[in-house]
Amino acid sequence: MSLDGAFLHCVVREMEDKNLIGARVDKIHQPSREEIIITLRTFGGTEKILMSADTMSARVCLTAETPENPKQPPMFCMLMRKALGAGKLTGISQDGLERIINFDFECVNEIGDMCENRIAAEIMGKYSNIILMTKRDGVWRVIDSVKRVTDDISSVRRVLPNVVYELPPREERLNLTDCDLGTLGERLEPFKGQRLAKALMSLFEGISPIFARECAYSAARDTDALVGDLDKDRLDKLVFFLRKSAAHIGAYDGCTMVSEKGGKPKDFCFVPVEQYGAEMTETPFESPSALLDKFFGERASADRVKQRSGDMLKTIMTIYERISRKLETHKQELEHCSEKDSYKLQGDILSANLYRVQKGMTELVAEDYVNGGTVTVKLDVRLTPPQNAQKFYSEYKKLDTAEKMLTKFIEQDKKELAYIDSVFDAASRVGSGTGSEAALFEIKRELIETGYVRSSKTEKNAKAPKALPPLKFRSSDGFEILVGRNNLQNDKLTLKTALPNDMWLHTQNIPGSHVIIRAEGAEIPDSTIVEAAQLAATCSKGRNGTKIPVDYTLARYVKKPNGAKPGMVIFVNNKTILVDPSEELYDKLHI
Repeated sequence: MSLDGAFLHCVVREMEDKNLIGARVDKIHQPSREEIIITLRTFGGTEKILMSADTMSARVCLTAETPENPKQPPMFCMLMRKALGAGKLTGISQDGLERIINFDFECVNEIGDMCENRIAAEIMGKYSNIILMTKRDGVWRVIDSVKRVTDDISSVRRVLPNVVYELPPREERLNLTDCDLGTLGERLEPFKGQRLAKALMSLFEGISPIFARECAYSAARDTDALVGDLDKDRLDKLVFFLRKSAAHIGAYDGCTMVSEKGGKPKDFCFVPVEQYGAEMTETPFESPSALLDKFFGERASADRVKQRSGDMLKTIMTIYERISRKLETHKQELEHCSEKDSYKLQGDILSANLYRVQKGMTELVAEDYVNGGTVTVKLDVRLTPPQNAQKFYSEYKKLDTAEKMLTKFIEQDKKELAYIDSVFDAASRVGSGTGSEAALFEIKRELIETGYVRSSKTEKNAKAPKALPPLKFRSSDGFEILVGRNNLQNDKLTLKTALPNDMWLHTQNIPGSHVIIRAEGAEIPDSTIVEAAQLAATCSKGRNGTKIPVDYTLARYVKKPNGAKPGMVIFVNNKTILVDPSEELYDKLHI
């Protein structure tokens, strides 16, 4: 993993420079099952130490974030408060470049005696753990841990209450900060047939793959260079780079985050990274903790958005399927209503032949004066002839009323499906960047307001994210173009933001965003209308197609019917243009 022992050493040095030694424990929180935040009260204010044993985001760093905490603190959190409450931090240590940071505290136990307690934050991928222990008779004994390790889980090392704490198994390797690099060539001899990056990871402790590749790139300009490719010049370059890197560890002044072109965090290191060239974006950080906060915070946010987006789409699909089943049921019931005319006909024929009906008859064969021939009318022997006729008329009226109601219901079902389709389209276009959580919140709020989803108590009490503005673009002719992100925003954009002479655009019979061209008192040229139409097609369900029809008209001709769902409008005096969606144009015009 990128968070190696060398980077953790940078974090330790930063904590020492922040004068945390001597600070008092102020608060302890456990926002999630495998994450602890300890707030320390220092002479200069407060500092928060975050420890995470989560497999995908294990780390230790100072943090400025304030995550939401559960109303009822977990048992481990309460145990830590009991053991460390008002305790004084007396030491922060790391054994070499191992991925274990120890925090020692001087505390007072329940009977008033002074005692030594320690938190060991072991940052080792899926084996990461946060262990609370106390010193008894000169040895450290485990009080408890975020992850208990029994004999069934590991035959090498147990982590259980009252067990003597043992360090994880450790290989003897070189420490980059204090080893003799003059003999590096000799030490690399046994690895001659291997890749240099892999050999360095076997030789040095506490270095990550990205740093090992950076070493190879610095020496040979090739991350896949072999140990056998090292001549004297390349070996000298490698030694020089390693010495410079050791200085970076001590001063933590080279921390760099590498991101993809779209802004998604990819990797990080304690030295500047050059191996990716122009393929990646590099961002330097003065603080290793700030880098970790940014890297894992954005990754966690992206993961949350991905999960919530998946849950949202699943919820919308469930709603869509429910309405589809209701529509199908209504259609089947409507088919049954087509029999209503036969009931009326039988009632008319029976009324015309009442004189022929004798007591005890189960059927009447009479002339069909509408279709010709004869027809057999079934009779209920328990009813009189007029009552039998009235029974047929009653069935006719019932089916006739049902037909009218079902026709109305089917029309409503189709409108509901179209609306839910538009919500699904808006949710599917939510990315993982800034504002994604707010965008999903607005879509959830829309479903709650329209009655499709119930809000939980947690959501009612949760603080709503800041509302997002519409997407903004600037056409090649200089006109501002606004694009709605969801149906609620579409309504606001079209009915409140747009002025009468602004241009309104929307894909024809395809779910998508409302698009507004701000006229600003000028005549809107055709080229701007074409670009806005392409944006409308790109921000719609038809974004993967070609020749998408887009309707456009002045905003004054767009109205919202009473009782219509969010985003549903009617318009007149419109024209239609066929365009191809364009992600390239989207990126080019976006501001």
